[in-house]
Amino acid sequence: MRVVADLDVCIGAGVCVLTAPKVFDQSSEDGQVRVLVELVPAAEEMLVREAVDLCPSAALSIEDDDES
Repeated sequence: MRVVADLDVCIGAGVCVLTAPKVFDQSSEDGQVRVLVELVPAAEEMLVREAVDLCPSAALSIEDDDES
């Protein structure tokens, strides 16, 4: 599973960082999301899915491994 961030949509709310801090960080310059890992570890998948659902600007999306 991969998580993708659309920086054109991100408003820097930080919900993703609070929900899954091992996967997300925020830029110190503009507050936008930074994805820390290319492939989400299995242990973090539930938290990442929750972060995607909670993102107020819908800037995050998931690409499952079976998608091309």
